[in-house]
Parts: sequence; structure tokens; C-alpha cells
Amino acid sequence: MENRLPGHTDHAWHQLTPQQALEAQQSTSSGLGEHEAGERLQRHGHNRLPPPKRRGPLLRLLYQFHNVLLYMMLGAALITALLGHWVDTSVILAAVLINVIIGFIQEGKAENALDAIRNMLSPHAMVLRDGERHEIDAERLVPGDVVLLVSGDKVPADLRLLSVKNLLVEEAALTGESVPVEKSVAHCQADAALGDRRCMAYSGTLVSSGQATGLVVATGADTELGRIGAMLQQVQALSTPLLRQIEQFSRWLAVIILILALATFILGILWHGQNPGEMFMMVVALTASAIPEGLPAIMTVILALGVQRMAGHNAIVRRLPAVETLGSVTVICSDKTGTLTRNEMTVQRVVSASRILDISGVGYAPEGAFHQDGKLLEPDNALLEIARAAQLCNDGRLQQDAAGHWLLHGDPTEGALLTLALKSGLDIATLQAQLPRSDTIPFESEHRFMATLHHDHAGHGLILLKGAPERVLEMCASQRDADGGDASLDADYWRRQATDLAARGLRLLALASKPAAAEQRTLRFDDVESGLTLLALVGIIDPPREEAIAAVAECQRAGIRVKMITGDHAETARAIGAQLGIGVGLPAMTGAELELLDDRRLREVLPNIEVFARASPEHKLRLVQSMQDSGQVVAMTGDGVNDAPALKRADVGVAMGLKGTEAAKEAAEVVLADDNFATIAGAVREGRAIYDNLKKFILFALPTNGGQSLIVIFAILFQVVLPLTPAQVLWINMVTSSTLGLALAFEPTERGLMNRAPRAPNEPLLSGFFIWRVVMVSVLIAGAGIGLFLWELELGKSLESARTTAVNAVVMCEMFYLLNSRSIFGSVLSREALLGNRAVLVTIAICLVLQLLFTYAPPLQGVFGSVGLSLDEWLRVLLAGLALFSVAELEKWVVRRFGLHAQAT
Repeated sequence: MENRLPGHTDHAWHQLTPQQALEAQQSTSSGLGEHEAGERLQRHGHNRLPPPKRRGPLLRLLYQFHNVLLYMMLGAALITALLGHWVDTSVILAAVLINVIIGFIQEGKAENALDAIRNMLSPHAMVLRDGERHEIDAERLVPGDVVLLVSGDKVPADLRLLSVKNLLVEEAALTGESVPVEKSVAHCQADAALGDRRCMAYSGTLVSSGQATGLVVATGADTELGRIGAMLQQVQALSTPLLRQIEQFSRWLAVIILILALATFILGILWHGQNPGEMFMMVVALTASAIPEGLPAIMTVILALGVQRMAGHNAIVRRLPAVETLGSVTVICSDKTGTLTRNEMTVQRVVSASRILDISGVGYAPEGAFHQDGKLLEPDNALLEIARAAQLCNDGRLQQDAAGHWLLHGDPTEGALLTLALKSGLDIATLQAQLPRSDTIPFESEHRFMATLHHDHAGHGLILLKGAPERVLEMCASQRDADGGDASLDADYWRRQATDLAARGLRLLALASKPAAAEQRTLRFDDVESGLTLLALVGIIDPPREEAIAAVAECQRAGIRVKMITGDHAETARAIGAQLGIGVGLPAMTGAELELLDDRRLREVLPNIEVFARASPEHKLRLVQSMQDSGQVVAMTGDGVNDAPALKRADVGVAMGLKGTEAAKEAAEVVLADDNFATIAGAVREGRAIYDNLKKFILFALPTNGGQSLIVIFAILFQVVLPLTPAQVLWINMVTSSTLGLALAFEPTERGLMNRAPRAPNEPLLSGFFIWRVVMVSVLIAGAGIGLFLWELELGKSLESARTTAVNAVVMCEMFYLLNSRSIFGSVLSREALLGNRAVLVTIAICLVLQLLFTYAPPLQGVFGSVGLSLDEWLRVLLAGLALFSVAELEKWVVRRFGLHAQAT
């Protein structure tokens, strides 16, 4: 392509000088001619991202039906339709349609991620064409154009900077850099990380201050933003662990039911010589009894309730299965800026010639105190002089909004200095009135400092200066000592302190001052080149959220590894990680080091690394994929466009709602309304509770279906008249699924949930022990139904009466087993366990009413062939339920007594 220099990689423009870049693009500093620009537009196309390939609405809708469980539900609907039970058919089909519609809507939302990235492109650009300025649609930019940038502009394409004046660019959305990046025209090494390419300005980033001209080197899909969009389009979102488990479970269940039905049909005809028509109806009854029709509907209800609860805790779930996936994560990969940290720069340490002060409080709110060696220190004259310099040599502005939040207008570093001044007790308005500014030398990358000239109302002049420590040291001749006088500059002391602050991950600024003559009203470079007095070194950092520290510890107690992946510098990442308890005692890895490892070696070293710095979008995506290849269930948090591919690839992507980009939100399954990592820990807890409730429901529902199936199989094998008709089987399923099973969706979180290790990603929905539980309870339910059915016939009761007793016995057993199911292993023989979930009591009451209607209401008697029961018959039904309850509790006691529950989970 014409816009690539032979011998250089696609992304090597940062290693060329401005003149080399112009020559490679066959352009000049006065821009392209209109004719040449038109020809290049024809060759390169418009400066916009290509739309993604999408399935049409109809295909998307049909694809939602491709689910084993939905196939089973459609089969159940067909069977009920053949039996003429149109109400049951309608209910099952309604559940199918609800699942399909939810999936259709969710897939439509997922496709909005690419739209969000395209919307980041600037709509207009100021360019030089034939040496004259023109404002054009950014879509018409071509490689070789020369673009003019000023403060507030959105960079319209990837630019190689040709000239800069005090240029700072906000690149957090693209690189994760927590503060605006100072730009220059000096070229850098070919292998420089994206965040270190100071001579480049990338499409979609924001000019926070200064001016520049830049040469367009990439447009549309060739930009860094376009590259991320292409990555996002190629990334395949994975199915959630729960859906994979349900799909596997459904396949096995479908195979077992079909084999069982076919074997029973063949045995009945060949062995017992049954009439094929009658056997078909028996097999229909068997199939209807075995399919857990309510599972998808109850699963949807359980997940929806979890979504509602999580929304109350600032976690907005965009896709239902993500609720449970959070509960199964084994690794959380978190961005640093704004998620683990506040994204508000804060002064944490002040070093003067005589002492070192620690400053408490975080963010821009002026809340905090000064401490020396752990002891509280009231601001004295020496500290007030430092705070005064921090406030006056400053162009930032802090103000409170209506809700009392402190908002910064200006550079984050200057905001931190303003907060320092406010914490010392200075009144900004009063100080500015006492020492108004007379002149200034603004900060520029060439000289790396800012200086201001002030005069009080008594005729005294004062020069204040802040800048990079190594530059300021060159300009200072003395330092302020403890009693307020001047002493000779101890350069070695200041260099040692600067090294120590940098090792703590702090960004450094030096503050200095110098008296000025009363008549001096202008400030020149000669005035500050020498003779200044060094006041202090200031250490600034974007501090971790206090609640995030507690949340990381909670996740680690729950057996979840927390890894920090950031585009920031390694020293800063290590320091923040140590404060959060992430990567303590472990090495950190940079993106450049990661690129040297092949996939196998990366999987080997990953368990021993928790902090990754200078990570690009490709690095983040590769790390997520490597962890998944190692069998981990990965949650990824982020807020920038650079996070979007990894957010989409992760098992559950978590985006920031307040400061996150739209691209990140659209690629994620969960959005945090408060941008707080602590909310993730709460969501993990909720996800684990949801999985518990889902497993409780399955352990409740399968014995219900299993017991009915065993009753039908018993009748077929032993040539006994069917104890339950197909219609009665569907009645039991409808009553228990729509009432009893639903109660388990409202189960509260069990104690100690976050002290468990995460479940294994390959763990089946039903372990060997749980299969035993299902078989045991199925046999007990079948035994109660068959036993009472035969007992009734032995007593000479009618077939209708025996069947009515069998139906009530099965439902009564399920009512009592619902109480057992409130805890998988724990005893329910306590007031809290029996009465702690009001929904259980309500559903049992509703179920009793429905059973009384089934038994005594003439319309239902006509439909289901039921008859009224005597008091003795009801007593036997009640005893059957109590017997099952007692055996189930005894089994749980044995499991707890011998520690078998640890092996069963």
C-alpha cells in the first residue's frame, strides 16, 4: 500500500523522523493538493470503520431454537398436543418462546459493540490543503494529509506528529494510561509500546491541552482503533459454563429418556405381548414423566431474580447467563485505572529537606491529614509554603457539584496539587487575592516545567516553579531547611528520595521558589534558569479504592485469583498491586516480555504472575485466551476501547458504567454502575448463590420425574395397570414445576458461600453423589406411589381411588422433599431452616389447594379421573411424605457425620 514505507512494519511510523514520514507519504508540511487528496480517497477509501458482517433477523431468530433442552420441550409440547392437553402444550410453547426471544434480544445487543467503536471517530477535521486551512468531514481524510489539532479536538486519524506545542493527549480509552500523555516530535524505537509512542496521536483519543500538526499515516480500518474493531469482530464469545453444563446434561438426559422409552416399548410388546396402541400410550406417559419441562423456565426465573438483586447492588447484567457465570469464575482479570483505583490523582507523600510527610485521603475531595512517622502533624509554616506553591503554580480548578462531589477542570496532576493545598487549610480564593499572578511560563515538553510570577500588595515579588525533579534540580542553588532558611543544595539526598518515590510507583514533581523584584512584571526563561530554592518533592499516584482492597481479599479467600492487567508503567502497576494485595512477592510482566513467550510457555508462567503492565489490546486478549486454555473461567473488567476484545472473549466481561467507553459496555455482559471492583465481589457471591439454587432445583425436580418414570416402568414390567395416567403425570409435573420448584428460586444465600473454592470448570451438573441422591429419592417417591396404589387395590378400592391416592402420595412426597431441598447437605430440622424461605411455605399452601381441587372439584375429576379420599387415605398419604422426609434427612446426617459432603462437591 502507498502509505507504508518499504522495509518498515505496518506500525513503524513512530520510528521515523517527521521528514522521513512526510517523504514516505509523498507529502509536504503544507499538505496535499485537492486533486491528489481526491485520488487517494479513491484508492484508500473513506476514513471510517467497515460495518460488521451480521446474520439477518430471521436467521438470528431461528438460531435461538438450536438448543437440546428446547428440542426436548418441543417434543414434550408435541406429546401433550397428541394427548389433547392444549393448556399444557400452550404453557410449554410459551416457555420455549420466552427463551428464544431473550436470546434474540441479547445477540442484538452484542452487535452494538462495533457500532460504539465506530461512533468514537471524530466527525470533522482541520487540514492543510495546498497550504491553506480547510475544515472537512473526517471521513474524507487520506494518508498524507496534514491535520491541525487544538485543545478539545478528537484526533480524527492516526497521526505522526510533525510539530507540538504543550500537547497533552488523553489516551486512557486506547492504552489505559491514567493521565494525559505529554507528546513530542522525537522518534522512538520500533518496539516501543503503544503508550510509549510519544510522537504519535491515535484516532479516537482526545487532545486535553496544547496544539499540534500531524501527518495522517492511517485511516479507517488501518488505524489502531480500526485494528481493535477488527479484533473484536474476530473474537468468538464463549458459551457460559452453566449453558455448557445444561447442554451436556440435556443431551445425556434426552438419550437416556429415548433409550428407556424405546426399551420399554419393545419389552412390553415382545415380552408381555402388550397391544402396541396401549404400549404407545404407556411410553407417552413414561416420556412425559421423565422430561423436566420446567427446567428452562425455572432457570430463566432464577437468573432473572439474580439480575434484579444484582441491579440493586450497582451491577447491571446485560445477558442473563452472565449472572451465574460470575459465580463460577476462577480468575478475575482487572484493569487498574478507574476499577481498582479511583482514576483521581492524589498526593501521597511530600519530601522536604528536613522531613518526609505522608498524606491520607484519596481523590480530589479535601479530606485527609498529614503524618510524620505515623504521628499526626498540624500544618506549620514550612508545610504551608509548599502547599502555597502547589496551589499558585497551577492552572487547574476544583469545584463541588450539587451532590457534593469534587470535580476537576484541568490536568489530573494539578488537581492533586490543589487538593493538597486545600487539605493544608489554605483558602484558594483568598490566596489568589493575596498573591495575584503577574505572568507565567506555561508547561511545555521541551523545558519540562511551569513557572509563575506573583506580587503581594506590599510590593514583594515571588517566582514559583514546578516540574520534573531532574530538571528542577539543575535550576536550584539551595534548599529550604527546617527553620525556614536556605541551605546549600544536597543533590544526592534529593536523587535518593526521588528514586525511593519512583520505586513506590509515585509520579514525581519538584516545587521551587525564588524572590523577585517588586517592579518585575514579566517572566523570562533567564529568570528561572538558576538561583531557585528547592521546597519539596511531591509523590502523586492514582490510589487504590479502599473498598477494592477488601474486595480483592474476599475474592482471594474464595479461591479466586485476581490479576491486574494495565497499560500503565510497570513501576506504577507493581506499587498499586502491592497496596491491593495483588502480586505480592511475585514478579510483574510487561507486554514486551509477554511477546517473547510462546503459548505453551505463557501457560506455564501464568500461575506465578498477577501483575501485567504496558499491555496492549492483543496482550489482554491473549492472556484471557491462555487462561481459558488452561481450564480457567475468566472474568475480565475494563473501561477502554482497548479492553473491548478481551471483554468479549472472557467468560464474563465486566465494563465500567461511569467512566467506561460505549465500546467496552457493549462488549461486556455486566456493567458496573459505580465503577467499583467491590461490586464484582458482591456479584460473584450472588452468582454462587444462583448456581446453588439452580442445583437445588435440579436435585428437587429430577427425583420428581424419576419417581414418576419408575412408577410407569414398574407397571409395564410387572403388567400392572398404570398407577398414573398420562394426564395425571402432566398434572403432577405442572403443579410441582409451577409451584413447588419455583420456591427454590427465592432461597437466600447460604453462610460461608465466599469461603468455598470455585467449582471446577469441567464439573458436571450432577456428580456421582448427586446421581445417587436422585436415584434414592426417585425410588422413595416411586415406592410411596406404587405402594399406596397397590394397598388401595388390595383394600378393594376402585382404580380411580387408587390412582387418586397415588397422585396425592407423589405430590405429598415432593412437598416434604422441597423442605429437604432447601439445603443440599445441611439439616433442615430447625425453625430457620423450615420457615426461613416464605416462598416455600406459600407454594406448599398453593399446592395443597390445587391437590384438594384435583381430588374434590367435579370439573377436574372429570378431566383427570380423580375421586374424593377418606381421612384414612389422607393419613396414609401424609405418612408417606413424612417417611421420605425422614429418610432424606438421615442420609444428609450420614453424609455430614462421615465427611462425605467434601467428596461429593
